[in-house]
Amino acid sequence: MIILGIILLVLGFVIKAAILWTLGIILLLIGVILALLGSAGRMIGPRRHYW
Repeated sequence: MIILGIILLVLGFVIKAAILWTLGIILLLIGVILALLGSAGRMIGPRRHYW
C-alpha cells in the first residue's frame, strides 16, 4: 500500500492530476499507519500483524 501511494504521488505530480496526488497521500498514510500498528504487535482485523 505504501508503494502504491508513492506511485500515485509521482504520477499525480507528473501528470498534474490533483485526484491522483490526493489518493497517493491517503494510501501512503494508511500504509504507514497499518505498518506501525502491525509492527507494534496490535491486531489489525483478523491478522496479528500487517504483512
